Amino acid sequence: MANFVLVHGAWHGAWCWRRVVDLLQAQGHRVHAPTLTGVGERAHLLSPDIHLNTHIQDVLAAIENEELSEVVLAVHSYAGMVGTGVADRIGARLRHLVYVDAVVPKPGEAWSATHASSTRQARINAARANRMYSFPPPSADVFGLEGEDAAWVARRQTPHPGHPYTDVLDFDPARVAHVPRTYIHCTQPSLSTIDAIWPRVNDPKFWDGLWLPGTRTLELATGHDPMISAPRELTEVLLGCLS
Repeated sequence: MANFVLVHGAWHGAWCWRRVVDLLQAQGHRVHAPTLTGVGERAHLLSPDIHLNTHIQDVLAAIENEELSEVVLAVHSYAGMVGTGVADRIGARLRHLVYVDAVVPKPGEAWSATHASSTRQARINAARANRMYSFPPPSADVFGLEGEDAAWVARRQTPHPGHPYTDVLDFDPARVAHVPRTYIHCTQPSLSTIDAIWPRVNDPKFWDGLWLPGTRTLELATGHDPMISAPRELTEVLLGCLS
């Protein structure tokens, strides 16, 4: 039995992992899918006081309160920022860190750093115009979802806190690099705000040469929400991180 912690990306919540949770639990594993403050079933906690560190603390608290060790931590999209911060602080408690079509920052970089300037400014402006300092979700079809899946995500998405978009993450790449890592790039279709990450995770100079040793990179022929569009394939990748 292994311990899995699954962290959703922006606008989502623990709900998005439902199919993967079921598949992993059917194999006898312990699975926890915390919802970050201000979104999902915790949308009632949305406020201008939420920052990137709030979300890092959410995951640290989940691991601590469940007394977990040897954790396979899977982080989706924006949560790549969160997972990097968690690995920097408690890397010894992680067995594997899986970036699921996720942001992988450089030290001192924000989630927004690799986005087109028009996207960056639109989201910042939207947050500033909202009394809760948040910005709305995109259409579910940008994640390559159709039919009932797209409708389900459209119903469940909630505005995302604005400060985590521009908060920078200071971390020590050497500490994070001690944790074995897998990066999953979703290609059909790829998401424009994630496209800039794939070249850097294949660059031998990334993190001053610390990233690629101990990192496996792979592609899944599905859209940005593989936990919804390709749950069995994603689950197989997660299970492969146990070997």
